[in-house]
Amino acid sequence: MSEHTVASREDWLKQRLALLEEEKELTRHGDRVAQLRRKLPWVKIEKNYVFEGRDGHESLAELFEGRRQLMVQHFMLAPGWEEGCKSCSYMADHSDGMIPHLAQRDTTFVAISRAPYDEIVRFKRRMGWKFKWLSSSGTSFNYDFRVSFTPGEVAKGAPVYNYGTSPFVRDELPGVSVFFKDETGDVFHTYSTYGRGVEVMMGTYRMLDLTPNGRDEHDLPFTMAWVRHHDRYESGTANAASCCGALARG
Repeated sequence: MSEHTVASREDWLKQRLALLEEEKELTRHGDRVAQLRRKLPWVKIEKNYVFEGRDGHESLAELFEGRRQLMVQHFMLAPGWEEGCKSCSYMADHSDGMIPHLAQRDTTFVAISRAPYDEIVRFKRRMGWKFKWLSSSGTSFNYDFRVSFTPGEVAKGAPVYNYGTSPFVRDELPGVSVFFKDETGDVFHTYSTYGRGVEVMMGTYRMLDLTPNGRDEHDLPFTMAWVRHHDRYESGTANAASCCGALARG
């Protein structure tokens, strides 16, 4: 435990109330940003993306499952990978519990990766997840939404990721995208977030932010270096490498 100021209950309460005002302002600012997010224009999806999953082949429109909104985790699992990205897995560990609640707000959640579906099934079974996870193999979906990159883009060292703000380079990167389907069946892209934006799925981080040690990542070689697949943790160990953890700096 690091050295820290110890105060009386009265002094603690005074400082806690000052912090509470800052927290309330942060909440209000978050509400304002969310309102701006909802005001973004939409882009109509013109391509006929077809994915492979547990229900066979489905179009993007069919993934909504009767709801108007669709949320997609762009999960880093490329063809031939033995296992999915540790950080994307950390995100996905929070998914199953959210799904029934999202459904009550007219929103369907799925994960999509470029790996063939049989490779997705193998890893999903190992991790014990229940959420719907599809393969975009054979489509340009991942490339169009800037979470997969060609060898040429990687070789040049400057793929357009996170709207050109991130220097991080590899063939697969994480993201979260949102789509809306109107009453005529047309599908629109409304929002995508990348880099640290994907922390929206990392509820564990939000809980750690409440603790004295916080995320406790300042002495690690990169943020999220401690993350492992949940079946690979060892008691008292928190220094395993993450395949995309350095994104937390971006």
